[in-house]
Amino acid sequence: MASQRKAYRASILHCIADPKDVGLDNCYEFFEDGLIVIEDGYIVDIGESNKLMKMLSTRIPIQEYENKLITSGFIDTHIHYPQIGIIASYGEQLLDWLENYTFPEEMRFSDPQYARDKANLFFQQLMNNGTTTALVFGTIHKQSVDIFFEEAHKRRLRMIAGKVLMDQNAPPELTDTPESAYQDSKALIEKWHNKDRLLYAVTPRFAPTSSPQQLKMAGKLLKEFPDVYMHTHLSENLKEIDWVKALFPERAGYLDVYDHYGLLHKRSVFAHGVHLSEHECQRLAQTHSSVAFCPTSNLFLGSGLFNLSKLESHQVRVGMGTDVGAGTSFSLLQTMNEAYKIMQLQQEKLHPLKSLYLATLGGAKALHLEDKIGNLKVGKEADFVVLDLHATSLFTMRMKQAKTLEERLFVLMMLGDERNIHQTYIMGEKAFQTGSIGD
Repeated sequence: MASQRKAYRASILHCIADPKDVGLDNCYEFFEDGLIVIEDGYIVDIGESNKLMKMLSTRIPIQEYENKLITSGFIDTHIHYPQIGIIASYGEQLLDWLENYTFPEEMRFSDPQYARDKANLFFQQLMNNGTTTALVFGTIHKQSVDIFFEEAHKRRLRMIAGKVLMDQNAPPELTDTPESAYQDSKALIEKWHNKDRLLYAVTPRFAPTSSPQQLKMAGKLLKEFPDVYMHTHLSENLKEIDWVKALFPERAGYLDVYDHYGLLHKRSVFAHGVHLSEHECQRLAQTHSSVAFCPTSNLFLGSGLFNLSKLESHQVRVGMGTDVGAGTSFSLLQTMNEAYKIMQLQQEKLHPLKSLYLATLGGAKALHLEDKIGNLKVGKEADFVVLDLHATSLFTMRMKQAKTLEERLFVLMMLGDERNIHQTYIMGEKAFQTGSIGD
């Protein structure tokens, strides 16, 4: 079957570098009347429409949008697929949240049909919100992770996920053993890692729920499969940190527990990192590990204020995470809104271009996938989102008042949510459109 080029015309904005490295003026490309050309799932051209259209064959279909903005698909660097059923559950901080909501819900994923129903709903929500790549926590159940990957594969999504490892301090129904965790994880890696766009993450829930033997086993998996990811939680809550110190008194701190067992490497992603020492930041940078900034969850659970400047001063890679279900929205637009407020509470500004960077190219760099996704450069995978800048009458009024690109972008991030997602494209194919079934 012959390949077919397709073109999309709208305003186009994408990040090409971190503002802290190159300055605000050089961190993005913007085409007021732009054109992006796709072939076989990849971007083959991008630029001003008046230039590119002269070179296009008249047989190439062009989709034109009015009052729309095309940008790279959003990248969620920390989210829980089995927690969709407990989003917006009242009144707990981290450890009580796990006990009262998370563990009871995750027990239900032993039922394959329940797991499949929730996986389908999960992917529908991602598409509705313009999220095209995510680093995802599964459950303890091997079968539920198989189902997750099956459904992601059907949709050609770039997803990274793994079976949760827990052999202590959790309900018996949700515990495994170091040996069973090793065997199940190895089987899943061999089946799914690098299958089409899928990738695997070794996933200890967090230090308190894995014994030294299991953490050692997780390090063994990373040595045997050096290109897989490692995904866990770190320094989210002060009581959690005290618990880790009590369980591992021989270690220098929370991060040192993971470090001791060989869990810090290029593809290690630690969710939260709200309460990190200078030494821990240095060690994350030395090992090329990344941190997921999860503002809605940190506020909802009362965990604390993420210190973005501190991590970046140590050159630690940072991406944005929704952390659903403690996070209160699948929308990375809403997540950017809360990130701005967290920075304000620390007397710092978060520029809208920096926010967009964290939710796109910054996320790609945190996952070491910037050669494939994160912006709309030629050769990248064609995951992109079409944003409606006039989704409501309030947006229409506010956009008419906005005088600069930065102001329009800031309005989008402060007021935006899933209503602004007009279309989501995966590898150049439409995966969601406003008003479609499942909207």
